[in-house]
Amino acid sequence: MKILLLTNEYPPHIYGGAGVHVEHLSREMAALSDGDATIDVLSFGDQNETDSAVRATGIPGSSELTALDLPRSKLADTLYRNVVMAGSAGAADVIHCHTWYSHLAGCLLREILGAPMVLTTHSLEPHRPWKKEQLGDSYGATCWLEKTAMANADGIIAVSEAMKADVQTLYGASPDRIRVIYNGIDADRFRKIEKPDVLRSYGIDPNTPFILFVGRITRQKGILHLVNALPHLDPGIQVVLCAGAPDTTAIGEEMEAAVARSREKSPNPVIWIDEMVPIPKLIALYSHADVFVCPSVYEPFGIINLEAMACRTPVAAAAVGGIREVVVHEETGLLVPFEANGGGDADPRDPDGYARDLAAAVNRLMADPDRRRAMGRASRARVEERFSWKSIARQTLDYYAESIKTHR
Repeated sequence: MKILLLTNEYPPHIYGGAGVHVEHLSREMAALSDGDATIDVLSFGDQNETDSAVRATGIPGSSELTALDLPRSKLADTLYRNVVMAGSAGAADVIHCHTWYSHLAGCLLREILGAPMVLTTHSLEPHRPWKKEQLGDSYGATCWLEKTAMANADGIIAVSEAMKADVQTLYGASPDRIRVIYNGIDADRFRKIEKPDVLRSYGIDPNTPFILFVGRITRQKGILHLVNALPHLDPGIQVVLCAGAPDTTAIGEEMEAAVARSREKSPNPVIWIDEMVPIPKLIALYSHADVFVCPSVYEPFGIINLEAMACRTPVAAAAVGGIREVVVHEETGLLVPFEANGGGDADPRDPDGYARDLAAAVNRLMADPDRRRAMGRASRARVEERFSWKSIARQTLDYYAESIKTHR
């Protein structure tokens, strides 16, 4: 089987869950196929891996395009790289696209190569209206690209049952074209460790309990709601925010102002790490954290929760999307009720109430160390049982085979 993966993110250029997914999926599929499959990855960037089981080729941007200083430069860059992908891809038995960034190339190559196109839905553009801040009027084009790819796809992989329902509702896709295959976690890498020196290097006191957030500064991740919840936390709790890469300058400035306000009102120290934390150090932060908090207002799956759970850390998370299929309420953590605004807006209907509910869930867990330890053990067991990348790779290869057979 000749497998072609099209993606925006691939190591070493990863900034979100889709990149983590492609990295581990490609590696595990290569291991399972044991040489019976070739796996080629075309991604945005400068990758040039030809000696490994997964051959990765980066598609750089155009300096000529950059020099034009276009008003829609991000969209133009994406379309340019898609055209290069379509013009450079070799033969393939199946084309697997990840996020709207690669959808145009996938649709073109489906016709050029006569191979089935499979999409993994890591998120859905109409459910991310805050992207307008980042993309401006190009947001309409990204929604159209996604809609067009959904209509042309031979198979759609939904990363949760919640995502499957959304794909059917938004795009009218028939259930027989959609397969639910969860995201996964490298449970051998993400496991509890003791490294208090890592905490000290970030200014965290290893002897004082702390809660942890990890994610980009974006509306989707709900970081501002968590920051607004901090004054409602009980005393004696350190707050550690691993939050960087703001979507826009405006939301970055909004984050700075919100943190400043919360520091004035909260009795607890707020430690903001506004840089990318290397994975080994991140694992140490997960392992020492008493509670991991995921306040996302939209989350098709949420790999970040699996990372914390694999390190035996209970989770307090919003009851949205695929999170409800990952975190088991009262067993591996607490799910915080979330009522979205109307009109397709994913903001909470009552922002102040949501912030208070987040704080209440954290306070409840922090007040019961025995319960946290039991939840941590249950979290690790759930990760090992349900979310291994080997199982996910096997399911994906089987789905490829079905798609190829049906396409022919």
